[in-house]
Amino acid sequence: MYDRAYIDYLIYFHCERDYFECHEVLEEHWKSEAKNERKTYWVGLIQIAVGLYHQRRGNFTGALRMISNSIQLLENDQQAVNKLGLNSDELVTILNKRKSEIVNKQSYYSINLPIIDKVLLKICHNHCIDTKKIWGQASDLSNEYLINKHTKRNRTGVINERIKQLELRKKPEI
Repeated sequence: MYDRAYIDYLIYFHCERDYFECHEVLEEHWKSEAKNERKTYWVGLIQIAVGLYHQRRGNFTGALRMISNSIQLLENDQQAVNKLGLNSDELVTILNKRKSEIVNKQSYYSINLPIIDKVLLKICHNHCIDTKKIWGQASDLSNEYLINKHTKRNRTGVINERIKQLELRKKPEI
């Protein structure tokens, strides 16, 4: 019924507040689709996470850009957002409020996405029980790794893949 990547996104979003992982898991899912079949609402959800990641770090310029983009994308595809078990009208209201707070350089605080599908909530809650996570837990603002994950994570695999792709492009075609 729901893609595994979407469930993972919701767990990262609502339990760990790991917006970096939200971005990673949903971007990988989005990119797995053929380019002409990619859904823009996935990008909208990714941009919510990236916007919150930036706001939490005090990067209000990046946060504003991402939240503004997400609002535009999600407003343009409200029917698809509703099919994801979210209340699209409430989501846009939440995002517009957050956008105003970002414009006013207000500090980050955790938000929840307005999930209205009881089956989806049950799936998420059961996952939390199985993995001993707390749904709706506030972001741990003292967690340096979580706050600055893009600079703290091990990037060896990413760097090696980029080098490999660069070398492949350099090879002459036979």
